[in-house]
Amino acid sequence: MPRISKSSKATEFKLFAPQAKKVYLSGSFNNWTNLAAKKDSKGNWSVKMNLKPGRYEYKFIVDGSWINDPKNSQLIWNGMGSQNSLIDIK
Repeated sequence: MPRISKSSKATEFKLFAPQAKKVYLSGSFNNWTNLAAKKDSKGNWSVKMNLKPGRYEYKFIVDGSWINDPKNSQLIWNGMGSQNSLIDIK
């Protein structure tokens, strides 16, 4: 079992998408590798991870389409002509 640094914080990313077939989370915290989200019975998708303090960019991928987190108003331009959601871990 990997050791978690004491400075890491448990973080959960959630997206309500009941009609989605597949949802992934991708971001600067994992070098933009797709992490599969898990769906609950109410249509909420989530990914849990431990993140060290810092500022991270991320997006959800819903059935192949990249989308920002609709519950997060913090956005940053990504150099690709669009924006990414932004999260600050303290």
